[in-house]
Amino acid sequence: MKINLPDGSKLDVDNNPTVYSVAEGISKGLARDSVAGEVNGKPVDIYYELNDGDNVKIITSKDKKGLEILRHSTAHLMAHAVKRLFPEAKVTIGPVVEDGFYYDFDIEKPFTPEDLELIEKEMKKLSDAKIDIRRKEMEKDKAVKLFNEMGETYKSEIISEIEEENVSLYEQGDFIDLCRGPHLDNTSKIKHFKLLSVAGAYWRGDERNKMLQRIYGTAWFKKSELDEYLQRLEEAKKRDHRKLGKELELFSSFDEVGSGLICWLPKGSKVRLAIENFWREEHIKNDYEILYTPHIGKANLWQTSGHLDFYSENMYSPMDIEGQEYYIKPMNCPFHIMIYKTKTRSYRDLPLRWAELGTVYRYERSGVLHGLLRVRGFTQDDAHIICTDKQIESEISEVLDFSLNIWKDFGFSSVKGYIATKPEKSVGDEAMWQKATDSLTKAIVKSGIDYELDEGGGAFYGPKIDLKVKDAIGREWQMTTIQFDFNLPERFDMNYIDSDGKEKRPFMVHRALLGSLERFFGVLVEHYAGAFPFWIAPTQIKVLNISDDQLDYCKQLVKKLKGKGFRVEPDYRNEKIGYKIREAQLEKIPHMLIIGKEEVENNTVSVRLRDGKNKNNLDFNEYFDVIKYIDENKSVNLWR
Repeated sequence: MKINLPDGSKLDVDNNPTVYSVAEGISKGLARDSVAGEVNGKPVDIYYELNDGDNVKIITSKDKKGLEILRHSTAHLMAHAVKRLFPEAKVTIGPVVEDGFYYDFDIEKPFTPEDLELIEKEMKKLSDAKIDIRRKEMEKDKAVKLFNEMGETYKSEIISEIEEENVSLYEQGDFIDLCRGPHLDNTSKIKHFKLLSVAGAYWRGDERNKMLQRIYGTAWFKKSELDEYLQRLEEAKKRDHRKLGKELELFSSFDEVGSGLICWLPKGSKVRLAIENFWREEHIKNDYEILYTPHIGKANLWQTSGHLDFYSENMYSPMDIEGQEYYIKPMNCPFHIMIYKTKTRSYRDLPLRWAELGTVYRYERSGVLHGLLRVRGFTQDDAHIICTDKQIESEISEVLDFSLNIWKDFGFSSVKGYIATKPEKSVGDEAMWQKATDSLTKAIVKSGIDYELDEGGGAFYGPKIDLKVKDAIGREWQMTTIQFDFNLPERFDMNYIDSDGKEKRPFMVHRALLGSLERFFGVLVEHYAGAFPFWIAPTQIKVLNISDDQLDYCKQLVKKLKGKGFRVEPDYRNEKIGYKIREAQLEKIPHMLIIGKEEVENNTVSVRLRDGKNKNNLDFNEYFDVIKYIDENKSVNLWR
């Protein structure tokens, strides 16, 4: 028999070969690292039997898919352990998620941290037992009967909704689970795992259904990878924006106001104002015009846009105003289009670059709300580019460069692009899709950043670029989106008069650089662990006197610095200077001016930086030049 390999070569194999034997035939190292395979594009188990002429790819522990298979197998191992320890528990679903997995269980008594320790120990016993994991297929009716007899009614419900006549199950010892697979072939290969937490979750995410117990965990092929991940988790806990937001008095939410609705406290508002001012200045420099639009709109606007047909589950109920239905806006786009249609547009008017810090409201279930990262009301740094087909390539290139420069200014140096192309179901003609996709590809290649192609991953109304940034501890965050839209220009009949005097449909691009101010601020807090760069810190400088003898001089300094536009706070309390310095450091103030007798006599300032370094007896003008430089250059350093 001959097997086709990914590089185009053919491999002669004995009769009844498996994915594993093919890997072994290539090299012992590949066989050792093999996890599963892809045969003719379909994922399969390592023991899958091959046919003559099959196209075979080996999935190894070094592949992303290999890691997902390990984690899915670990979720099954956890469910096996739970059933041994808590036979009354019913299993539901156990998918892979980013960096780990979870499994939901129906059990009356919630799991405790002590229970997680017991489950983990039982998992290690099952791993040490070296139990084979094997796939079997079964007719739907027989599978429903099997799971009903086991009391696993959730599995029966899932099977009844599957369209195929047969379903696949996986057995490991006395445990059997419904799953498409593939999986590892033996429990002994699941070695490095950790159960992390437990939370409540509604069955199928619907609060009308029963509350289940969700156990989260993680698994890795190497102990060093697990240890490194757990260390990152500990660091992430220290950087949690919800914890730091409270400690640094940046933002809050209140039951009396409503879940997912953020109140910005004075210090957080100062950071937001600095971000907004910078955002507006940069947009004006890049030839954008700033718009303002209402928070509500009549129902027929959202009917025309398609939101009532395709997005209504994310919108809030309408309000009645003089017999007309109005909806609070989930997006800004229809308002910008209405502004476009206020007059006839010529090709000479284009491109139009319109930006708005528009606050929108979207319904999110309470179970998914998460600090600033998932909210119900948020302010998008929204923009729309409306242009001709001849302008699209240069416009995309410019907006991508603009975005990368913005991320650089905020101190994010690792950025990766993801191009999502045309899905099976789409609107817009083929030529528009091709031109739009080509413009995205050329722009990202020209930028020089790493990128991946997501074939078929675009929205039905247009291709897009997503930019993900890495924070200080290596986590990747989805932020910027540059999204073509072939749908709304059709729905609203947008046109312009071209040079030939004929009406043509413009290209329209949705563009959010930061995503939303709330989510971006949460990421920013965690990236810097609350120690913001000087240029956006809520308090840039704190002036501390050693005794009352320096009060007049300190007040003059505060007045001068505020007059120059810096955010300054005095601390004139009758406390020891060491105490005042420690408090300022806990507040993560970038610069502390320590003013004593010598500074007053010499007309100087002594600066203590947040990192503990000191710059003593500086002439005020010399100090002013330094802070002006680091402020204007958006430096992440505390000193020039």
